[in-house]
Amino acid sequence: MLDLRHYNCLGEALRAALRRWPTEVCLIEADRDRENARLTYAQFRDAALPLARALQEAGFQGGSRAAIIMTNQSKWLISAYAIFYCGGVLVPLDYKLTAGEQAKLLEHSKVDVLIVENHLWRAIMESEGFADSAPRLVIATEAPPGAALGKAKRWEEFRSAKDPIFVPRMRKDPACIVYSSGTGGRPKGCVLTHENYLEQCHALIAMFPFAPGVRYLSILPTNHAIDFMVGFIGPLLCGATVVHLRTLRPEYIRDAFKRYKITYMTVVPMLLKVLERGLRQRFSELPKGQRRALNALIAINRRMTRQKPRLKLSRRLLRQVHEGFGGELRALFVGGAFTEPATLQFFYDLGIPVGNGYGCTEAGTVITLNDFKPFRADTVGKPIAGTEVKIANADTEGIGEVIVRGKTVMSHYLDDPEMTAETLVGEWLITGDLGRIDKTGHLQLFGRKKNMIVTEEGKNIYPEDVESVFEGLPVKEFCVFAANYIWPQQTMVEEQLVLVFHPETSDAPDEKVPADISERNRKLLNYKRVSGFLSWDHDFPRTASMKIKRADLAEQIRQAVQRDAVVQL
Repeated sequence: MLDLRHYNCLGEALRAALRRWPTEVCLIEADRDRENARLTYAQFRDAALPLARALQEAGFQGGSRAAIIMTNQSKWLISAYAIFYCGGVLVPLDYKLTAGEQAKLLEHSKVDVLIVENHLWRAIMESEGFADSAPRLVIATEAPPGAALGKAKRWEEFRSAKDPIFVPRMRKDPACIVYSSGTGGRPKGCVLTHENYLEQCHALIAMFPFAPGVRYLSILPTNHAIDFMVGFIGPLLCGATVVHLRTLRPEYIRDAFKRYKITYMTVVPMLLKVLERGLRQRFSELPKGQRRALNALIAINRRMTRQKPRLKLSRRLLRQVHEGFGGELRALFVGGAFTEPATLQFFYDLGIPVGNGYGCTEAGTVITLNDFKPFRADTVGKPIAGTEVKIANADTEGIGEVIVRGKTVMSHYLDDPEMTAETLVGEWLITGDLGRIDKTGHLQLFGRKKNMIVTEEGKNIYPEDVESVFEGLPVKEFCVFAANYIWPQQTMVEEQLVLVFHPETSDAPDEKVPADISERNRKLLNYKRVSGFLSWDHDFPRTASMKIKRADLAEQIRQAVQRDAVVQL
């Protein structure tokens, strides 16, 4: 690995890595049972530099902003490196958002350049009002030759034969603007600096080393904060190989493990549970004798690895299980949302350690991570190097709000000093999560103080952001809450959204309201839908400017009714 203390920006560090390991395989792009691309570090550099020069010739310069909206593929990483080489600020956007949501974030981030897949670009072009705020330059990938692209250029043809000029940046300069939620509500653009990324990468690689020969399987979107670090920055700064898989079908993931001898992979809790269910199903289908023998071997492995993982031993004891994962897997990483301890323990007992962590976009992704010394399924690990975690206003049980400081904490929210002041108090990041630090320094989580939920897919959902779908309901007023915000529970699982409305009259609510809520709810993506509604026959408390006092309303509801009063949809 490079000594990141000697570099001031991502572009500089990546540039050095591409020079240091020219013949090592940098990137493999696999699509089902075929490879679309296989690039060495030298080939990756040669693919990115002509794009960087073309950007510079088009007026892109240090400090300019460029957004990428793409699925996992080699062009994503090549484009990102070109942007950093030019000294630009990267805005990675979620390709799964609607075109309208993407258009709003493009407008908010004021990007100069957009690099986007052709089919996504066609949808964005049709978004209402987008033409008035479109980026100056659009580069579309995978567009057929001669296709009508509007103002866009074809990525495959947007090249220059001249050498680009490397533009260095300073550690405190913005590297990325990452949106922790992307919807019709208040955009939360976290401005992360080059120092944030370099410090986080240094801390993570010290715990889980990457090097030439290590292969990381990337199945999460690269715009995801976790995969951006562990599936792009980390591997490329260490001479490792990133394997992009452009499908999530289980049979192709299993094939990729075996074909590429994968060393690490990051998953969200939902996918980890899918893997667990699949293994449990296969174990249950074994003949009784084989199942009994397997259970005995798992018990032996559990006893022998109680203090720390022993991969060689586990691979011998449970050979067939490990061969199913390619035989070279060192660890899985899980993040983005809370993972049930029983699932973590299941994999650890098989000799497959899961690096369970906790973090948020505002802290450069990772705050704590389990170091397996020893493995603790009931916690989210200890703070990574250089990060300090405290519990504010702890109760008699030691539970309070988790606050964080360190060099990985973001600079600010883009163009939102009010929200920045609420979230960054002095040097401390106020997370809104409730936790406790035990005697060994491990962090345990117990719910959320803030009005939000995190899905098993690792999606941050802010209730205010889904309210636009319910505008026009035949009620006096309404708002959406995280159920655990109104009725706090010491849990991080099964988080749900609830719509609270004030009927037009004090009589029974209009019978059309529930049907209207259900119909509108279906228009939302599955993970954004409300789980139920509550009729509240009182005026909502409001500020002088008529904004709903959400905290006061939640307290009133909490004092008056129980959670079971919610009508489930």
